[in-house]
Parts: sequence; structure tokens; C-alpha cells
Amino acid sequence: MTAESYRRRNTAVRILLYLSLGIFVFIALIPFYWMFLASLTPRHQLFSIPPNYFPDVTADNFAALIHQIPFIAYLVNSLVFSAASVLLSVILSFLAAYGFARIEVKGSSILLLILVLSMALPPIVTVVPLFQILRTLGLIDTITGITLVMGSVLIPFSVWVLVSFVKRVPVEMEEAATIDGARLFQVLWYIVIPAMVPALATIIIINFINAWNNLLFPLVFSHTEASKTLTVSITEVFQARTPYGRPWGVISALGVTMVVPMIILVLTAQKWIVSGLTRGSIK
Repeated sequence: MTAESYRRRNTAVRILLYLSLGIFVFIALIPFYWMFLASLTPRHQLFSIPPNYFPDVTADNFAALIHQIPFIAYLVNSLVFSAASVLLSVILSFLAAYGFARIEVKGSSILLLILVLSMALPPIVTVVPLFQILRTLGLIDTITGITLVMGSVLIPFSVWVLVSFVKRVPVEMEEAATIDGARLFQVLWYIVIPAMVPALATIIIINFINAWNNLLFPLVFSHTEASKTLTVSITEVFQARTPYGRPWGVISALGVTMVVPMIILVLTAQKWIVSGLTRGSIK
């Protein structure tokens, strides 16, 4: 094969790859496009035939959303719930991952396997026993209750990811610090954690997105405005009716409100995410 034919083949393969990627991205973005479009479309134009791809832009759907539900309270609850769940899960997962990676105990690999396999358990199966536990502790309809539940759900995946990163931190650095008089907390704070910043940042972002999007636990364990999150409000908005049927414009506005912060978060922290996901495969 000549150099010219080799270059042509590589060019054709690259063009085909970019074309396939472009088609995939286009198809993946269509639902988001319609959601953003519907959130800015007046109700009487939302189901016009033929479809109006350039409707009159209005903020009425967002205004209706704010007036229909206690939006600010739900937003604050979502932020507190997501942040607290992340804080709880990351701290406990990091300590557990360090223990699995550094402390040699008979049967530790089996315990780690059981912890990982617990991710296969459908969350809906745990709702009844969790409800009974929270009711006994007096944590029904509280941010603390749903935070404890969500944080515990996020722990298995976080431990599974972080164990491999802890193992890649040289043990010699920790031993040298211990010989110099450093305590365990100082070893973790000044040596292990700085070496795992990309991995920890990735776990924090993934866990925050999972908690932010979670509907099941706030829906089951929250009954009042005191602990309901934005995800629960989708059920309240959907139950409303207008002369045009379901308020799809308001529902789309809520979807935009939920999605946009996550898009900004991922775009802002994409360097950390890529670094955290790729560094674990490089030894």
C-alpha cells in the first residue's frame, strides 16, 4: 500500500467517523431541543399543525411554574439534599476505599464484592424497609432522612471507583510521612487526598447529578414543602390541567430548570471528569 492510498483511507475513515458522531449527537440533542423549544412556546402554539419551529418566544411557562409550585423552597431543598448526599457519600466512601486498599483483612475482597453487588438491587425494593426505619427514627419528611438514604445509595459505586485510585497512590510516600511523625489524618489530608483530586472531583460531580435527578426517595419520604425537591414537583405540575390538556409548556420549563444547571456543571468540570476517568486506567 502506497503512502498516498494510506492517507486516503485514513481520511475516508476519519470522515466516516465524524459523520457518524455528528448523526449521533444530532439524534441525542433532538429531545433537548424540543424541551427548550416547548418551554419558550406559548400554549396555543405548542401543538400547532404544521409544527412551528420558530414560535413566539415567551417566559409565561416559567412564570406559571414559579406560581404553581413553591419553586424557591423546592430549589433550596434540592441543592441542600444533593450537596449533603454528596458530602456524606464521598467522605464515607473515601474512608472505606482507603480501608479496602490499605488494610489487609481476611475476607475484605468478599466484602467489597458484596458491596459492589448491592448496586444491582433495585432501589424500589428497599423503599418499604427504609420507610419503616426512617419512621422509627422520626426522619420522615425531613431533608436529613432523604439525605441519609441517598447518601447510602451512592456509597457502593463511589467505593468501587475510589479503591483503584487509592491503590495507585505509592505506599512509600505514606510510610515516609509516618516515619517523619505524621498521623493517619495528616497522611490522608496531605498525601492521599491531593493525589486523588481528579478522582474525588469526578465522584463528587457524578454523585451530585444522581442526587439532583433522584425522584424515588424524595417522592416516597417527603410529604410537605419542608423536604420536597424539584424532581417531586414534576408530579404536581403534571396533575394540573389547562384548556389545552396537560401543561406541557410548564413541564418543559421545569425540565429546563433541572437540566441547565447540570449542563453548566458538566461543561465547567469536564476537565476533572475526563482526568478522573482516564487516570484510573493509567498505571
